[in-house]
Amino acid sequence: MTIHLVIIDALNLIRRVHAAQPGEPDVQNTARVCCQALGKIIDSSKPTHIVAVFDHHGEDRGWRAELLPHYKEGRKPMPSELLAGMDVIQDAFMAIGIDSLLSDGDEADDLVATLALKVADRGQQVTIVSTDKGYCQLLQPTLRIRDYFQQRWLDSPFIEKEYGVKPEQLPDYWGLAGISSSKIPGIPGVGPKAAVELLSLYPNLETILAAEDLPAKWQKKVDGQQETAIASKQVASLKTDLQLGFNLQDIRYQTPS
Repeated sequence: MTIHLVIIDALNLIRRVHAAQPGEPDVQNTARVCCQALGKIIDSSKPTHIVAVFDHHGEDRGWRAELLPHYKEGRKPMPSELLAGMDVIQDAFMAIGIDSLLSDGDEADDLVATLALKVADRGQQVTIVSTDKGYCQLLQPTLRIRDYFQQRWLDSPFIEKEYGVKPEQLPDYWGLAGISSSKIPGIPGVGPKAAVELLSLYPNLETILAAEDLPAKWQKKVDGQQETAIASKQVASLKTDLQLGFNLQDIRYQTPS
């Protein structure tokens, strides 16, 4: 059978819906608006399989914080009433035929990436619904990313216009320029323009760091920053080899009766 797997970046959707509510946000209302959005996504994408992937909420900050201790430090925590209402939201999702998958120790991003590539690499269609441009490093003919809120595809032309690099170069770009909102440092003094220039001269970060013909203006900045740059690239990269512990049949979409 032809497969179209739709993966919902659940907290990406839920937190935006919750924050956009007028007045005092209400979990029941958040669940209702999220389900309306998911209904529209299902109508337009016609999935054969669908799942909502959630981050875990334990104390373990994951492997990225081991590499970069300040990773995502100081990020605004999830509102307590929303955290307490996750079961309500997941039950609402289940009522419209969408199962929830919770990451265990790894970020939801890696779970999404592993599942998406497992299906896309078999030549089947995958749509990730998220505003997170980090997923764009996975782009391929059978894997696409949909920004529901802006109603746009985060595709190769979008990435090349937004960043000036190819989707597969995004981890190299972030290894150089960093991501300030996630406390990924990159190389101090190397901003977006410099990162684009370097990646037009060399294919990836490792080649840049090892280059003997690197212009002096860059060499000065790179010296002593190799370890941080590599760690930044690793943290900006998605793991695609997690053990999933379930099969596609478990997330097959059936219209609720």
